[in-house]
Amino acid sequence: MKRMAVFMKRAISMPRTEIALSSQPHPLYSLVCTPAPPFTCFQARHLAARQQGKAPAGKGKKFNPKPTKMEKQEKHEVEIKQRMTVSELAQAMNKDIDHVYEALLNTDLDIDDLEPDDYLEDKWIKEVVKRSGMKYKYTRLAEVKVRENKDVQRQPPADPAVLVSRPPVVTIMGHVDHGKTTLLDSLRKTQVAASEAGGITQHIGAFLVQLPSGERITFLDTPGHAAFTAIRARGAMVTDIIILVVAADDGVMNQTIESIQHAKKAKVPIILAVNKCDKPQADPARVKQQLLAHDIICEEYGGDVQAIHISALKGDNLVELAEATVTLAEVLELKADPSGLVEGTVIESRTDKGKGPVTTAVIQRGTIRRGSTLVAGKTWAKVRFLFDENGRSMSEAGPSAAVQIVGWKELPSAGEEILEVESEQRAREVVEWRAYAGDQERLRDEQRAIEAKQREHQESYRRERESTAHLSWKQRKAAMYRAHKHRMAHRPSERADSEQLSVPLIVKGDVDGSVEAILSILATYDAHDQCQLDIVHFGVGDITENDITMAETFSGIIYGFNVGASKPVEQMATKKSVPVKLHKVIYKLIDDLKEELSSKLPPAIEENVIGEASVLAVFSVTVGKKKVPVAGCRVQKGQLDKKLKFRLTRGRDMLWEGSLTALKHHKDDVQSVKTGMECGLSLDSDVEFKPGDEIVCYEETEVEQTISWDPGF
Repeated sequence: MKRMAVFMKRAISMPRTEIALSSQPHPLYSLVCTPAPPFTCFQARHLAARQQGKAPAGKGKKFNPKPTKMEKQEKHEVEIKQRMTVSELAQAMNKDIDHVYEALLNTDLDIDDLEPDDYLEDKWIKEVVKRSGMKYKYTRLAEVKVRENKDVQRQPPADPAVLVSRPPVVTIMGHVDHGKTTLLDSLRKTQVAASEAGGITQHIGAFLVQLPSGERITFLDTPGHAAFTAIRARGAMVTDIIILVVAADDGVMNQTIESIQHAKKAKVPIILAVNKCDKPQADPARVKQQLLAHDIICEEYGGDVQAIHISALKGDNLVELAEATVTLAEVLELKADPSGLVEGTVIESRTDKGKGPVTTAVIQRGTIRRGSTLVAGKTWAKVRFLFDENGRSMSEAGPSAAVQIVGWKELPSAGEEILEVESEQRAREVVEWRAYAGDQERLRDEQRAIEAKQREHQESYRRERESTAHLSWKQRKAAMYRAHKHRMAHRPSERADSEQLSVPLIVKGDVDGSVEAILSILATYDAHDQCQLDIVHFGVGDITENDITMAETFSGIIYGFNVGASKPVEQMATKKSVPVKLHKVIYKLIDDLKEELSSKLPPAIEENVIGEASVLAVFSVTVGKKKVPVAGCRVQKGQLDKKLKFRLTRGRDMLWEGSLTALKHHKDDVQSVKTGMECGLSLDSDVEFKPGDEIVCYEETEVEQTISWDPGF
């Protein structure tokens, strides 16, 4: 209304003597304020009379003047697009914002609530342009040159004539602490389990084992802890055979079921290894019966799953397990092409102090050698060194081999596909293309998110307008003020204090899979209403000075998993008061984080009832010139203590809450009254007592809150 009043006042204030008719009316007004030249009409008549009476010299013909052609005024062209703001439209028309508002006068659009940054519908954009005496055309979208796809793909299947037999890749899976690493330890005759933190595997391990019979098998040992779901899934996707380890004394557990699901999804055959059969409480038959519910049917029940009863600790029946694995591998007829370009999968990746980025990979095709050029994800490598699982240098590695690769420009993510290319230039082209494709996909995702947010905003605005459509503009303003008053309730300094609690985190791990597991656990965090959990940064490698600086900037905490911090970094953290917490067992790290989140929560107020009394009679006493109501009570339970808080209730209604001004037993002032005793009491405010009212004495104590987040283990 204010804008409309200004425009109307401006129109009314124009001098009437300056208003004349125009042959070309302005598109906004039928009256154009232009001064009329004096005696225009009379001059035109006099000239016409003279022209009619006088003929041109030398001719007797009547002079007929040719009518003058009015030149058609070229309309200004405005480039418009869908979803333009008021300010954008004004800029496109080369006008000020008030011009757009004037053009929208006397339309259905309420210009009082229209802000310069508000979006206009398509019909109003066209209406403004038409009323301004201009014509519109839609902006042509910039033609983006489509880049040629430079990505590299897997090769087509090899000629069967060049295929040769390869060792099977076997993944050992099962629940935590069911003896997977002990089994692999017995097969390799090494001590792996003894060196693992907490006695549990915390990232994938790839080993080549040569059996006494000469057969070679590549084993992948996946962690059974609940946190490592993604690692188990990755192990299932690159394997040929899965050995499912189930403890005979424990039976089928959560991660056992999950391992079965991974195997089914990857369509990988299973061999059942019932472990810990040497224990007195072992019951292998119960394990097999439990597995029937998950479609794992052993041979003795008419299925095709081999079941071997073993004791990984004592080495019982390990030869039978190896023979069962070799037999199944022969049935599967595992073959690969050792020639041509290399193909493989990243199993783990980590940063080594001396070697830089290092990946553990399983080769699936071709033979990798020093000097090979590889691409994985958005990084590439010129292979400098190859190592086996024991750190011994290798010159080459063929299909099914587990190998450590050194020479990556950056650290690839676990699970990435490794492909060999012809040259370093080709590798750079592939990486650049993948980075470009990733950026384009991210931009499309952001655009979709922006459009969804805009639709949500428009729908919210429409609902708000509909809810106040029946009100006058003054009532509407008042209603909007009441609805949004909470946004202006605090001063900026107070608003900062009232913001929600948060814990910024920086996570560092020894390998990519460990960081992935930690992030997957943090993704289950659901207690944002209590305390916000913000992951500022995560990465692979030791704690660095950059991590300390970032943590100081965000007032965050650094959590390290199986990593260290140098002495200068520790000193820097101490100097800047940045907490650095290092752990070697994942569930201890999560427990520490839960304690940290709980410590951020304000204490909860807990109410403890000390005593209860019932009102028997009501009377009043005179104190000075004022009559004070007094309740005669009997203590039914506990005791009444004058220094504590009290509450007066009548039925289910609470009438008063506060402190006592007086507590008397007979005529004596007392501090407390115990069960069965009668007393008189008065309150710190005027409340009308009635016989049968209840008076409760209670105390409030602060209790530390605990975060409600349950990570699931």
